[in-house]
This record gives sequence, C-alpha cells and structure tokens, in this order.
Amino acid sequence: MRDEIILSSLTCGYSPKHQTLHNISFRVTKGEFVAIIGPNGAGKTTLFRALTGMLPLQPGMLSIKDTDSTQLNPKERARRLAIVNQQVEGDQLSIEDYVLMGRLPYHASWQLFENQEDYTIAEECMKLTGIYEKRHKWMNRLSGGEQQLAAIARALAQQTDILLLDEPTSHLDISHQMRILNLVRWLNRERKLTVLLIIHDLNLASEFSHHLLMLKDGTIFTEGSPAEVITEANIRAVYDADVIVRQNPISGKPCIFPYSQETTR
Repeated sequence: MRDEIILSSLTCGYSPKHQTLHNISFRVTKGEFVAIIGPNGAGKTTLFRALTGMLPLQPGMLSIKDTDSTQLNPKERARRLAIVNQQVEGDQLSIEDYVLMGRLPYHASWQLFENQEDYTIAEECMKLTGIYEKRHKWMNRLSGGEQQLAAIARALAQQTDILLLDEPTSHLDISHQMRILNLVRWLNRERKLTVLLIIHDLNLASEFSHHLLMLKDGTIFTEGSPAEVITEANIRAVYDADVIVRQNPISGKPCIFPYSQETTR
C-alpha cells in the first residue's frame, strides 16, 4: 500500500521557544482510518494545524501523496487534502453555496462563477451526506450535526483521497455522533478515502478506526490497533484514570467503562 501521509521527526509549536510537539513520526497508508487520541494538552490540535499547513515544521518533514508539503501552494494542498474543522464557519451562506466552496481549488484564476460540473459534484456530495433537501437553508440556521454534515459535503466536493477531521463529533448527541462517524467509515470503506481523525471519545475511536496514535506531552506514547492501544495500563499512564476495558460484544473492539471512586470504597 502507498503511503498517503508521511510525517518525519516533526517538532512544532507556536513559537521557536515553546514547542508543543517533539520528534513526531508516523505514516498513514492509502485507505487507512487512523484516529489520534490523547488528553487535553497532549498536542492533538497542534498536530492538526501542522498537518493542515497552519503551523511551520521546526524541524520536520511532511509528505502528502509523495510530495513535500512545503512545495505545495494552498490550491495544490487543497486538491490533495480535505479538512473538516471542529468549528464550522459560513454563517451568511446557504448550504449549497458553502459546499460549492469545496470546488474553489479547481477554479481557473480568471473564473468568477461555478460551472455545471461544480454544481453536479456539489449536488452529489449533499445527497451523499443527506442535506440536499436543505440546500437553500443558511448555515447559521442548522444544528451542530447538520453543520458538520455540510462541512463533510464541502470536503468531499474537493475530490481528494485524504480526509482530515478535527473533533467532528464534539458537542453532538449520540445520534449525530453515530451518523457522522458511520458516514465517514462508509466513505473510508466504499470510496477508499484515507481518514485521519482527531477525537476525544476513546470508545468511538476504538470502534471506528483501524489504527490509533495515542499522544502524551507532545510525543507519541504508543500506536497500533485499537486492541493494542486501548488498554487499562495505557489509559492509566496517559490519562491518569482508572477504567475497565472489555470487548464490545458486537464488534469485538475494546470498550472503556469508567467507574466512580465511590464504587471502589
């Protein structure tokens, strides 16, 4: 399998004197679903911003589809990597106009308006995510779950092979969490999209991903399959929390059960 993302010896932060990530290296192969987990302050957001080009690598190397990321201009990067942020912007836009923004990387420098191909692709993506019937609604009139579905539709309109999502299920109820992650997993399986997901919920990370990266204090504490990473010992070492880990009776994936201090008395 070809490597879609290669990150080598990354050190990164918000200033040269205050680095958040230290010597991070990993590979994401084509068609893989990778979840990045870790406690608050572990460096997940910094890693996301480094992957998206918002922060420089100091030092380090990021390769996206066999090309050094420093050699990619914003339009070229957007043709290789689609991003879904935790906070969805676009208050003064309809869903349709918001999704059409995903076609901007393919516009010629002189092109002012979308062409028929752009509308056809946007329509397909809105139907795929189940928001086509609401395409004329404004983004600021949508629920959080609907906004995330619109953001995924816009990312799909970029027609990339790689989808990077930052906490897409935060602040959503379990119904919307499952709807969004089942959609992303379907895209990974049926459309062969490579997925890199940053997420707090360890049970959701375990259930939907092939591979986990667990961060602690700006470094990779461990990585591997959900069964290898989601263990009582690792949770205790990284999160300073005592939990019980058991197999999900349906999927066989590891599942975490927290318990109160009162229970152990």
